[in-house]
Amino acid sequence: MTRSLKKGPYVNERLIKKLATAKPGTPIKTWDRSCTVTPEMVGFTFGVHNGRVHTAVTIHENMVGHKLGEFSPTRKFLGHGGKMAKTQAGAKK
Repeated sequence: MTRSLKKGPYVNERLIKKLATAKPGTPIKTWDRSCTVTPEMVGFTFGVHNGRVHTAVTIHENMVGHKLGEFSPTRKFLGHGGKMAKTQAGAKK
């Protein structure tokens, strides 16, 4: 469910303040995955926490309007398992 249009996008004010003092090459660590990407963030690198580590996310123009958490996956996909998948992987090698 999206946020109400009358409220506007959620943007963490502390992140905006950090942008004013940060250099574009250094990562800005954040745990706020629900923060919306704004045009002021383009060109900066954020370390978005995924529950275990901070994943480096460089913001581009086409990311504006999305959430920071969308670019830092929380689960590691290892593939569909099972006996059949193992035999097919062994046959390819």
